[in-house]
Amino acid sequence: MTKVDKQVRSDIEIAQASEMLPISDIVKKLQLSDGEWEPFGRYKAKLSLCVMERLKDRPNGKIILVTAINPTPAGEGKSTVTVGLGQALNKLNKQAVIALREPSLGPTMGIKGGAAGGGYSQVVPMEDINLHFTGDIHAITSAHNALAALIDNHLHQGNKLNIDPRRIVWKRVLDMNDRALREVVIGLGGPKQGVPRESGFDITVASEIMAILCLALDLTDLKERLSRVVVGYTYENHPVTVKDLQAEGALTLLLKEALKPNLVQTLENTPAIIHGGPFANIAHGCNSVIATKMAAKLGDFVVTEAGFGADLGAEKFLDIKTRAGNIEPSLVVIVATIRALKMHGGVPKDQLKQENLSALEFGLANLHKHVETIKAFGLPHVVAINRFMNDTEAEISLLTRWCANQGINVELADVWANGGEGGKRLAERVVTEITKKPNHFNPIYSLNDSLKTKIKKIATIVYGATDVSFSTEAERQIVQFETLGWGKYPICMAKTPYSLSDDPARLGRPEKFTLSIRELKPSIGAGFIVVLTGNVLTMPGLPENPAALRMDVDSDGKAVGLF
Repeated sequence: MTKVDKQVRSDIEIAQASEMLPISDIVKKLQLSDGEWEPFGRYKAKLSLCVMERLKDRPNGKIILVTAINPTPAGEGKSTVTVGLGQALNKLNKQAVIALREPSLGPTMGIKGGAAGGGYSQVVPMEDINLHFTGDIHAITSAHNALAALIDNHLHQGNKLNIDPRRIVWKRVLDMNDRALREVVIGLGGPKQGVPRESGFDITVASEIMAILCLALDLTDLKERLSRVVVGYTYENHPVTVKDLQAEGALTLLLKEALKPNLVQTLENTPAIIHGGPFANIAHGCNSVIATKMAAKLGDFVVTEAGFGADLGAEKFLDIKTRAGNIEPSLVVIVATIRALKMHGGVPKDQLKQENLSALEFGLANLHKHVETIKAFGLPHVVAINRFMNDTEAEISLLTRWCANQGINVELADVWANGGEGGKRLAERVVTEITKKPNHFNPIYSLNDSLKTKIKKIATIVYGATDVSFSTEAERQIVQFETLGWGKYPICMAKTPYSLSDDPARLGRPEKFTLSIRELKPSIGAGFIVVLTGNVLTMPGLPENPAALRMDVDSDGKAVGLF
């Protein structure tokens, strides 16, 4: 099949035409014993946590983090590059395992239409992964809402904990973009219907329980983290936790199967562990610690990714996840696309397919800032140009020359069209850099820094802000949180993914801006403090023309419209 033939086929058509191996064959590649996995249908499996115990003394594989520049709304193909790089490493006879997040139905039905990679660098079964998969996200939804029900039942049954209904911070969740549920009133209808109060919904992937699942080390750690979750405050303004409600056992029971990582494969039969899916703009944006650490025990190289640009997903991977899981990253791949760089250079979305060298050159400032950020963490790095069909040779040449002049390692990744074969040069460069370049990894801030200092370091070093302003509410919360002993936790910034600033319209590399901090939320079970900037929302809305309107199923049961 020629490259042109490949390009006219949609992602779902490519995935549906693929020949998957039975999941038992992928298990054999990883040399897992019968008691270490459970089939979930023909092409999916759940992996037992006992794998970690058996392999605890095996050296860890090299962990490669794939991040990106600030993306366009459709994304820049981090998952595609992650899958393609993993396939390419295996073509170089390296034992590589991929570790990805689970897609959320919100963006699947909203803008993206799917998040399992693309072209000939996909994880499969693509339809299952993009829809209900193994039910992990539904389990998180159930656990989160079970806690919400227990809170309201506690109020209805006499409120022995003296919870102030006005200070309950635990909302309900739904794995869908639904703006109508952001602010709701519950408990209406008289004494039998509960205590009336204002509440709302977040999207499931913004739930603290999602973050907890992704940061827990085992079942015991999961239960302990759940017990620390703060659900609200008493009339005396003292925090009320899940442990106070005696609910941690039930929540752990609901999540015990979801804690097990999911094993699937790529189109080239490379093993892929897909587990957990917090958003990077409103949560910490990384797949589970368990999945990454297990992949590092099963492979010589692990290729994983963190959501959105390096200002969000990579910063949280390097400042939060590495600490929670005692993970040592070896190298960072920064995905750049010519279309996104042109957008940062001022080109409207509907004109991104047209060649525009001047806009591309102007947009390079955004890439430059993300490279500076990874340098600040002390890590070796490579820029991967994720090639799109409309990229011209002149544009590719300009970008590669600019990187060379800046002393930045760069390789073209043609993995959408050519799978692992199109990523071999990138894989070779990655292996070389890991072998030859020194690794001086160090987080941006110390856990002993004050909350304000941590926030300011992220804003100035990672975003390039000149200053940070705190609302009156944020100032009050900082004092309260530090008084309660919560000042030791890492920071999880909630910010627009489209700009380095907190204003999504300020593209490129904004300068001389002040980052506005609206409020803070304690995620004590997860082990971080969420800091909300600007107008970021924890329940997104659907666009004018949702991807869901193009989805269907044919008479044979095959999905249509996932892309």
